[in-house]
Amino acid sequence: MSGQLMPCSPAEIGALFLFEKLSPEQLGQLCEAGRVERFEPGPVYAEGEPATCFYVMIEGTVVLSRRVGGDDVEVSRTSQRGVYAGSMQAYLGDRVPQVYNNSMRVTEPTRFFVLPGEKFSDFMQEWFPMAVHLLEGLFFGSKSTQRAIGQRERLLALGSLSAGLTHELNNPAAAAVRATATLRERVGKMRHKLAIIAQGNYAPEVMAKLIDIQDRTAERVAKAPTLSPLEASDREDTVTDWLDDHDIQNGWRLAPTFVQAGLDVDWLDQVAAAVDDELLPNAIGWLNYTVETELLMDEINDSTNRISHLVDAAKQYSQLDRAPFQNADVHELLDSTLLMLSGKIGQQIKVVKDYDRTLPKIPAYPAELNQVWTNLIDNAVSAINGAGGEGTLTVRTALDNERLLVEFRDTGPGVPKEIRGRIFDPFFTTKPVGEGTGLGLDISWRIVVNKHHGTLQVESEPGDTRFQVLLPLAAEENDTIEELA
Repeated sequence: MSGQLMPCSPAEIGALFLFEKLSPEQLGQLCEAGRVERFEPGPVYAEGEPATCFYVMIEGTVVLSRRVGGDDVEVSRTSQRGVYAGSMQAYLGDRVPQVYNNSMRVTEPTRFFVLPGEKFSDFMQEWFPMAVHLLEGLFFGSKSTQRAIGQRERLLALGSLSAGLTHELNNPAAAAVRATATLRERVGKMRHKLAIIAQGNYAPEVMAKLIDIQDRTAERVAKAPTLSPLEASDREDTVTDWLDDHDIQNGWRLAPTFVQAGLDVDWLDQVAAAVDDELLPNAIGWLNYTVETELLMDEINDSTNRISHLVDAAKQYSQLDRAPFQNADVHELLDSTLLMLSGKIGQQIKVVKDYDRTLPKIPAYPAELNQVWTNLIDNAVSAINGAGGEGTLTVRTALDNERLLVEFRDTGPGVPKEIRGRIFDPFFTTKPVGEGTGLGLDISWRIVVNKHHGTLQVESEPGDTRFQVLLPLAAEENDTIEELA
């Protein structure tokens, strides 16, 4: 669908939150590449059509919907200026199908800034190359993770795991994006400060000393000790006093960064001894940017490592690329499942791991056991939440009469005696309507008893409910074990 073409004003689109940080030159390029269109009430584009344009609403009201079965389900309705839709994944090119993922219509005369998808991709690649790489990694990493999880999940576990994993991935990914933007700014300021220093008439040996101090500063950042709040406050006061005594402006702003990096007045004395008083303020400012860039790179490294750790946990949980039946370490399976469900477990529930690490590997279907752990942990969390949301989940492993015991203990209200014999029956549930299907424990029973020739049992009283999985240490004659490569 097309609307009525109207003039494009860089000032007007620059007032939208999506573009407010762009330069006048960039806003001008946007207006040259795109257009402003006015649409009368009705459809703008339909789900499944080729995604040719990126739409940013200037004024009006939009409604987004998705096709579910034979119905169009409204997923969003808003009049907020600057909201966007359309070919938002154009920067991924032909690696993903470029089609509209929803339908959009307007309920009143509405103006959009419309940018062709290929132009949107070009601007993203040109203006934000690092952000594009991060977004691509997050997009395809999330897709891969979702596929891996989807192969092994059952029913309610799908919702629990996808929600928890998305939450866990979002935090480090957002931190990395924020740190990257700040890092770009700090590197620019450091180049500017270096240019000011280079313009001065300083002897080569002075510059060599300054470069040496910068290298040693970076090394100290990597080895910075962890300080208590009181220790950090005392050191910040000392460093601030030193900076003030040497006529360094805004010393109170620089001191926290230096202290976080493990730098003290002794280090500052070395800097002061290496350069003259005229150069000292610029040298301190330049080294401050060095410290900030090192700290930001550490933050990016920690965030990306966290994402990698989560992806590894997802791979371990799903047993991707591994034999379906193998000798498995139950502790690795338990840890990966707990990590996958950490978002759902939350901060109010304390998790205690009481592992017997001397236990041997056992012949098992690891992905199926992960499904059992998921169901039992999910039930324990629901029980604790039903009792106020605070409690303890204890996961214990032990040897029990030549069988391996995995026990999940929660401090919830317990399972009433009159229904204890029915909890493993299909479709029996004590959860509210819409929150449970009554199949989790039935699936777990069949996996433990039928596939692993083990036992699943429950012991319960108020404040102490224990689901116990007992698994044989050796394989049955008809089972086939493939060792891990």
